[in-house]
Amino acid sequence: MTERDDFLQENPTPQPDEPRDDAGDDTPPYPWSAPTSAEEQRPAPAGPHSQPPGYPPAPMPPVSRGTGYSDETRAFRITRAGPPPPWQHSPPPREPAGPQPRHGTHWQHEQFRPAPPTGGPALGWGNYVESIRSSELVPTRKPPPSRGWRLAVFKATGGMVNPGQSRDELRQAELEAKVRTLLRGNYKIGVLGKGGVGKTTVTASVGSILADLRQDDRVVAIDADTAFGKLGSRVDPHVSGSYWDLAADEHLDSFADVRARVGNNAAGLFVLAGESATSRRRVLDPAIYREATARLDRHFTISIVDCGSTIDAPVTQEVLRDLDALMVVSSPWVDGASAAGQTLEYLHNRGMTGLLHRTVVVLNDSDGHANKRTRAILVDQFAGRGQPVFEVPFDPHLRPGGVIDVAHEMSQKTRWRFLEISASIAEHFAATTPRPIPPQGR
Repeated sequence: MTERDDFLQENPTPQPDEPRDDAGDDTPPYPWSAPTSAEEQRPAPAGPHSQPPGYPPAPMPPVSRGTGYSDETRAFRITRAGPPPPWQHSPPPREPAGPQPRHGTHWQHEQFRPAPPTGGPALGWGNYVESIRSSELVPTRKPPPSRGWRLAVFKATGGMVNPGQSRDELRQAELEAKVRTLLRGNYKIGVLGKGGVGKTTVTASVGSILADLRQDDRVVAIDADTAFGKLGSRVDPHVSGSYWDLAADEHLDSFADVRARVGNNAAGLFVLAGESATSRRRVLDPAIYREATARLDRHFTISIVDCGSTIDAPVTQEVLRDLDALMVVSSPWVDGASAAGQTLEYLHNRGMTGLLHRTVVVLNDSDGHANKRTRAILVDQFAGRGQPVFEVPFDPHLRPGGVIDVAHEMSQKTRWRFLEISASIAEHFAATTPRPIPPQGR
């Protein structure tokens, strides 16, 4: 027997049906094989897909092993020789239990980190939407000024320098936001006071402010003064409708039908005037007032009612039945303040504490001769009872009479006071409960 026969006997050739001795070898086919050095056999550094300690090995994505392999698949990725960058240094991964595959020259296993085996989000992890806040991502922009030297600087620099709004402008924006408070249902505001203190002026001014700032609502001023009320002349001198026209018309199905019976001014305030004729004069009574205002409630959100100077009058009593707020107007003198105090005392004695809490006192200087000391004493006395008190300064535009223009002719200080009064009344809008509207033809 030759040496060749001895070699073949000691090393028989494997048959095709016999498994290969290197079937579990991870070394790719020999065209890619090469002796591995110590540098190349070093474990791969931990990366974003490294398996954390205690987790089972992650499943590998299927990749074909190529010619010469069975149907099983395995994943490989090319690794860069040499040490990792300094920012990728991390503790070496813990070797999982079991036999470890042998690394080739340029290929090694890629491991994917599975999701943590928990039933919900990790502790401290909030909602995606809540974690993204526009206030942190979008820079805040100061609103541009609207008047004064700040506006001049803003225009001169073409908007590059924005000094922002002044404290007065910010305060004005705050008051206007209060006036625009959401209101559900209808809201009725009464105006009471002694004759000659400026009730009608306050009614038209506050009504115009509300109508100007609440464009989505309809605001109407109602003249309930039976002693030849002048509210129509302060809002729209050409108004022709009356209580009796509204109460007698059975076909007021739309706002256009009602619009023909009332007047309006440039601010958007509508007005239902009182009886102005002297011959064959009709006297307003509670039934006519109730019927006419019920028709207005179907089309107007806010009503501001100018009452007579006598609180015991039947029409005034009818007005007080469904008021949501009240303005008591007083002059800065003893006689007007005394009448205002009697009105507040009347509400308290009649148990109208809810209406009393929604009542504001207006000290109207209609002639410009008010004494500062007297005004300060009256403010302290009314405010000491818990009533909001507002002082309206003398305005030459309001003195002669005629149509009140709150946007162009009224002074800035006077308009500011009426804005504060309107904002104080609007503070109760959000707590208003809608009242049922009676059916037409009640």
